[in-house]
Amino acid sequence: MLRKFILKNSNRFLSRWVVFLFDLVVITFAYQSSVLLRYNLEVSQIPRGLFSFKLPLIVTGYALGFLLSRSHIGVIRHTSLTDAYAIFKATLIGIITVFLANLTAYTYPAFEPFFFVPNSIAVIHFLFSIFLLVSSRLMVKIIYNRFRTASSRKKKVLIYGAGTSGMITKHTLLHDTSNDFEIQGFIDDNPSKIGKKIEGITVYSRHKALDENFLQKNEVSQVIISIQKEMSNQKRSAFVDECLRNNLSVKIVPPVDSWIHGELSTKQIKSVRIEDLLERAPIELDSANVKRELKNKTILVTGAAGSIGSEIARQVLHYSPKKVILLDQAESAMYGLQFELKNKLPRLFETAECVIADVRDKRRLASLFDLYKPEVVFHAAAYKHVPLMEANAYEATGVNVLGTKNMADLSFANKVQKFVMVSTDKAVNPTNVMGATKRTAEVYTRMLSKHPDCETQFITTRFGNVLGSNGSVIPIFRKQIEEGGPITITDKNITRFFMTIPEACNLVLEAGSMGKGGEIFVFDMGRSVRIYDLAKKMIKLSGLTLNKDIEIVEIGLRPGEKLYEELLANKENTVPTHHPKIMIATPADLNYRQINSALQRLQASHRECQTTDIVRALKEIVPEFISNNSEFSELDLKSVEHDKSFLE
Repeated sequence: MLRKFILKNSNRFLSRWVVFLFDLVVITFAYQSSVLLRYNLEVSQIPRGLFSFKLPLIVTGYALGFLLSRSHIGVIRHTSLTDAYAIFKATLIGIITVFLANLTAYTYPAFEPFFFVPNSIAVIHFLFSIFLLVSSRLMVKIIYNRFRTASSRKKKVLIYGAGTSGMITKHTLLHDTSNDFEIQGFIDDNPSKIGKKIEGITVYSRHKALDENFLQKNEVSQVIISIQKEMSNQKRSAFVDECLRNNLSVKIVPPVDSWIHGELSTKQIKSVRIEDLLERAPIELDSANVKRELKNKTILVTGAAGSIGSEIARQVLHYSPKKVILLDQAESAMYGLQFELKNKLPRLFETAECVIADVRDKRRLASLFDLYKPEVVFHAAAYKHVPLMEANAYEATGVNVLGTKNMADLSFANKVQKFVMVSTDKAVNPTNVMGATKRTAEVYTRMLSKHPDCETQFITTRFGNVLGSNGSVIPIFRKQIEEGGPITITDKNITRFFMTIPEACNLVLEAGSMGKGGEIFVFDMGRSVRIYDLAKKMIKLSGLTLNKDIEIVEIGLRPGEKLYEELLANKENTVPTHHPKIMIATPADLNYRQINSALQRLQASHRECQTTDIVRALKEIVPEFISNNSEFSELDLKSVEHDKSFLE
């Protein structure tokens, strides 16, 4: 009954004057108690008038203290150290008033019956008043919190990190009125902290804290990573994996610079994302070399509104270019990029120019080359989704091959200094139309670089799947989890390489600065990731249980899809560069005369919109293109005899 009454009226606050009167009652009680204590509870020994004559002085002095310190305006159920300090100031003003009254009584004895309070009683009353005023407020706060959380189960938490960030996290959790957290301990890797207590909370080693018996005994359900110093991806991933094996939910405190007004709130503590575990530290750029290549130059970025193109644009703007032309045919996406750059990078945006154009429109492109005269081209415009392009070979060829050819030819004709093309690991031993079109684009730009009159350095960068890019697997899985599943994967054994968008774009800029022309740069992407394992981990990170809350369903390989991606073709090797993460592929020599003939047939087929002939021409240009799970597989048998003739 009492609990219902408190909760029903929990959104109401006591009037400040009610609190003021309550404090005066406390002061009165404290004074009477102080007098009794001073005379050892012997009522008969108490001088006449010590209660009745002196009480008005006490009440007046302390009332003045309350009004000056404003200690009565705080919300009692949210009492803090600030409120306790206000009470201390109020009582200090009160006792000073009493001492001044005593001084007046010494000076003017006529006032002694009303103004003089023995110093011993004044000090006892001062201390007892502080105790009663603070403890009464804390008691109200404790009772309120108990009633508020009586029906809810406490969330028992471990905090990884016993430093400053960990302490701030602890205070934030305990002051969150919308949840009821109980901190079971800190986890720390510093041996000097382990076993000690910080503000009454024990610091445990990682081994002890994540022990199954310890977790069960303390009913721990959540771990919060609160470490602001650099934490390697391997260490973070291993820690999260250990937590997930123990069915713990894992959250992470964001960097200090992202805290709102420098203060942390529980709403900012987010669940660990799969991207946090897959990403590696971005490759380090030779900034001086990149700046030397881009400073005071006109840069053209195609596909500028896409995931890779937009990040290239952001990074290029920081290298003091003369002008950056951002080109894309997607109007809405380009508007979004323009809005972002204008608001986040207003000074740098002054050098940018957003242009709507299609790389398939050579006349439009030629006019742009004449107008802006770019010196460096980053070509990121491409269609990239394998199943869609398998069903739309005409469009894939138009953008990925002929669009690239338009850009490359114009760069060649206008003597552009560098042409850096963004390629993909799907161009290696392709099993689909998309990969074959990208490989064809690689072949064509390499052919141009070998031309005796070529003054443009044609450079190719080749990498795998990009975390968080439009249409990538992680956003798709996340949406499926939010919708309750199932998560659909094509095959339990399928694997992919992953890298971050900044990492990919760092590679493009680094390759552009170190390339001399004709190179295909590949990136050391570490181990490939099994997509099935990735899906399982995402389910656990979401606090769900596989096959109980959500299922993973195999739907079979899509047209053109393969189980494993590669970074090098069968006849390719690599040579190292000065950067440990970047290598140069050494592709086999090709018969350029026959490839030119095949390109002409490809263009003719494209003009006639003959899909089968388009794919047949792609297979002639890229002999290693063997269709997988596709309607174009029948063309492979007819092209086998031609494969050998393309290699010298």
